[in-house]
Amino acid sequence: MTSSSAPIKRRDATRTRQLLLDAARHRFASDGYAATTVRDIADDAGVNVALISRYFSSKEGLFEACLTSSVDEMRRTAGGARLDEVAERIVEQLAGIDSDGFPRHLVLLLRSSGDARADEIRVGMLRTFAEKLASLAGWTEGDDELLLRAQVTIAASLGIALLRSNTRLEPLGSAGREDLIGPVTDLITAILRKP
Repeated sequence: MTSSSAPIKRRDATRTRQLLLDAARHRFASDGYAATTVRDIADDAGVNVALISRYFSSKEGLFEACLTSSVDEMRRTAGGARLDEVAERIVEQLAGIDSDGFPRHLVLLLRSSGDARADEIRVGMLRTFAEKLASLAGWTEGDDELLLRAQVTIAASLGIALLRSNTRLEPLGSAGREDLIGPVTDLITAILRKP
């Protein structure tokens, strides 16, 4: 005997995992780690809350996956960049990759989670990104001045992302790629060039 009900949909694990990552990145960037619940994320993704444990083990695991995917996105955008291309790649990130132009992946790197392990992961990723940027400018281990300059560059870039996302300070809030490229290039050139 055959049933006339609709065919059972097979779960698409990759799609479900991506839905959860997208919803979590949005919530963590907008509301912060502490204020975000796994139920909020599951509801936003339109899936059962138990799937967070299945795919990410915990809220901390999901936060770590969001940070990792954000850094991976930054690496894809900046991958293989030469020093003279860094400003353009940073502007691509500042212009926002989400459909609404909100640079959640950058804002997520700014958010303190309230969880010591998650914050350790976030800071470690920022440190690694700064070392890669410093390396493009000629950094070698022990050159604290150039590493500091790379960290200041990242801090300035994240500050721009924060102001664009939280304050809508104009004209910065509505500035497009073409508006940002000149000032960001000048900033990066000035900071990363050792006197």
